[in-house]
Amino acid sequence: MHDMGVFWLRVAAVCYSVGLIHAILVISLRKTRLFRVAVGAFYTGVVLHVVSVVETTRALGHLPVSNFLETSSVCALLMALAFLFVDWRYKFNSLSVFIFPVVFLLTMIGSMEAPVATWSDQRVRDAWLFVHVLMILLGYAGLLITAVASIFYLIQERQLKRKRPGSFFDRLPPLATLDSLITHSMNFGFLFITLGVIAATTWAFIETGSQWFAYPRIGIALLTWLFYLIMVFMRTTAGWRGRKAAVMAIAVLCCSALTWAAHVGLRSAFSR
Repeated sequence: MHDMGVFWLRVAAVCYSVGLIHAILVISLRKTRLFRVAVGAFYTGVVLHVVSVVETTRALGHLPVSNFLETSSVCALLMALAFLFVDWRYKFNSLSVFIFPVVFLLTMIGSMEAPVATWSDQRVRDAWLFVHVLMILLGYAGLLITAVASIFYLIQERQLKRKRPGSFFDRLPPLATLDSLITHSMNFGFLFITLGVIAATTWAFIETGSQWFAYPRIGIALLTWLFYLIMVFMRTTAGWRGRKAAVMAIAVLCCSALTWAAHVGLRSAFSR
């Protein structure tokens, strides 16, 4: 057994969660005051993560990469070490907006190998599921507004280039207004989809143990979240505006539609 390895990995995930909070604050409020605290917690998480991998390796007799959960943990550690090197060598602080959430989520997934006690109260179970669904719906609402505003942005941009006054689309808001709406709705959607993914992953782990990761719909949901994170990162740090951001928002909406289709009958599927 490698219970100590899993324990230290879970503590590392808690440390990494500070980085997730920092990334959300940067995306939503453009606040970077938590960066030093987040980096300190990130360093602590990396140290504990290394301890976890060493403990697990000693218990198993080989590097823990024999299944998806173990591989997620090792992958998260490698990404964390790579970020620390890049940050030390090139001072690429803005990369943390992308790396911190990914490392946290991969570490959290990797820490779910050892089972935990099941629900002590059915009402808590149902309430947790309800909160997850509510957050996902709020996130999808933000994403839908982002995509619709992006479509209008593309139409408005095309109309301005063609200089065709008098059409219905002349009543659309200015490009700057649409761009601002895209930013705020995108940030709103990312916040709630991230919280919804964390809630769903935790709920599924308590409900099914380590079997949840074998469900294709879970993988699709995580992939959609990753695309959403890439979109937010490119807009926040790389300055993507206009056509590029609009097209990517529409692409992420298509991915989320696929995720929604894969999760039809969510409650009955998870209750098996």
